[in-house]
Amino acid sequence: MTDDVAPPLFGAAEWAAIRLTLELASLTTLLLLVIGTPIAWWLARTRSWLKAPVGAAVSLPIVLPPTVLGFYLLVFMGPNGPLGQAMKSLGLGTLPFTFHGLVMASVVYSLPFVVQPLQAAFQGVGDGPIEAAATLRAGPLDRFFSVVIPLAGPGFAAATVLGFAHTVGEFGIVLMVGGNIPDKTRVLSVLIYSEVEALDYAKAHVLAGGMVAFSFIVLLAMSLLGRGGNWLAPNGAARG
Repeated sequence: MTDDVAPPLFGAAEWAAIRLTLELASLTTLLLLVIGTPIAWWLARTRSWLKAPVGAAVSLPIVLPPTVLGFYLLVFMGPNGPLGQAMKSLGLGTLPFTFHGLVMASVVYSLPFVVQPLQAAFQGVGDGPIEAAATLRAGPLDRFFSVVIPLAGPGFAAATVLGFAHTVGEFGIVLMVGGNIPDKTRVLSVLIYSEVEALDYAKAHVLAGGMVAFSFIVLLAMSLLGRGGNWLAPNGAARG
């Protein structure tokens, strides 16, 4: 008589989805910090009439349905779109249904969750420390890196946590732009959907439970950062 051995709950497909999700979230968060920092700094300091429309454009992914944003990204990146045609002319192929396309879509979709905490942090720094550094003959870059960034540290921490978490939880735009290709575009949220479609509720429970635990840890980290809600948008409206 032989004992029945239960198959492992996580197979190659599950581990591949976890790895791909972490890679996507890490790369997207890094790019968001690089792109979002100058945008947030400009929004925090400028008095230009362009501040309102630029801020609205950055915040647009918060209110746009993922299907709408995903559709226009597909059109933009597709073979007949501006970016798609430019990439084809360079012999680089197109971005839809590729990992690089997922990264681009994730950067657009998660941009406000990085820009808004940084903008609020930069506004909280005020003019005093910057002017004091200027009197000591510190240059603009020196003032930014040695004064502004340390004082805005909690804002950078909040932006990093929010950008990473929001990318991990993406579903609609990921499915539209990347599809459900194993080892290439199938991230955790899409895998959960696939497991439910396949009626494999055991794996879906474990994966979904992990996402719930991850979300709780993110909220706990936000609380421990001591921001007290200061990562909200400058106009006081909650962003989530």
